[in-house]
Amino acid sequence: MTTSFGCLDRRYCAVTITLVAAALLCAGCDSHPAAVDASAAPVSTATPPPKAAPEPGSTALAEATDPRSFTTTGPLVAEQQADIAAERNGRVVGINVRIGDRVKKGQVLAQLDDRTLKSACESQKARVASAQAQLREWQSEQLTAESDLRRADAMRDAKIISEENWEHAKYRVDETIAEVSRFREEAAASEADLNAANVQLEQSHIVAPFAGVVGRSTVRPAQEVKPGDVLFWITAEAPLEVLFTVPETAMAAFTAGKPLEFATADIPGFHQEGRIVRVSPVVDPASGSIQVVGAVVHPSKLLKPGMTMQVRLAP
Repeated sequence: MTTSFGCLDRRYCAVTITLVAAALLCAGCDSHPAAVDASAAPVSTATPPPKAAPEPGSTALAEATDPRSFTTTGPLVAEQQADIAAERNGRVVGINVRIGDRVKKGQVLAQLDDRTLKSACESQKARVASAQAQLREWQSEQLTAESDLRRADAMRDAKIISEENWEHAKYRVDETIAEVSRFREEAAASEADLNAANVQLEQSHIVAPFAGVVGRSTVRPAQEVKPGDVLFWITAEAPLEVLFTVPETAMAAFTAGKPLEFATADIPGFHQEGRIVRVSPVVDPASGSIQVVGAVVHPSKLLKPGMTMQVRLAP
């Protein structure tokens, strides 16, 4: 019995040693670091370098700090410009000016056929004269009838004439008063018709509303026109202004009275003095800019309304 138990103990010890060795081997394997794939790209954690700031004296820095470096463009316009349109129906029978002609205020630019209107005016003048003549006659009749009524009043009071005769005198006065009123209204209506005919006759003359230059002409001989048809475009030669916008970031430097310098690509090397005359008090929220009006000081004869001007604050 003693021998059997000894053998069992030896076998049990051998199994125990084997299990312990296997456990130590597994622990050793887990303790080694994991293999790294050499083909994988390394991940960079470095922060990208900041963008370089504008160097002192650079254009970007100058535009950001000095509004005088700001340059913009705007149209050159005259203070007075107008489309000249026909005011009535008619046929063009005469054209007196061409593009580029200088005109005076009230000068006739074109003529519409006015023969029918002239005849109507003459007819209306005759009607007015006839109504006025009849009005004067009935006014004279009224004075006579009123004088006869006063005598009839005295004779009726003296029992010299009958009531019937007095009523006849009274009726005559009432009749003349009614006729005077009728012909006064007729004369007034005839005068109104004459005035309307005269207005239409005047509208037959297409005239310049101010002194300037004919910039455009769309009229041709024998053309049939109607009210609203534009026939000419007139622009004054002076004063001249430039309309331009300034961003909100630079508007503090653009105040009324500041001197300006104008240039144009149409005339190389050309420079023109100016000054700010008006500044809008409102910023346009859509563009973040304000409207500025600059007047041209002693404008050159080379400048023409409609040109595009380059604008900057004068140094």
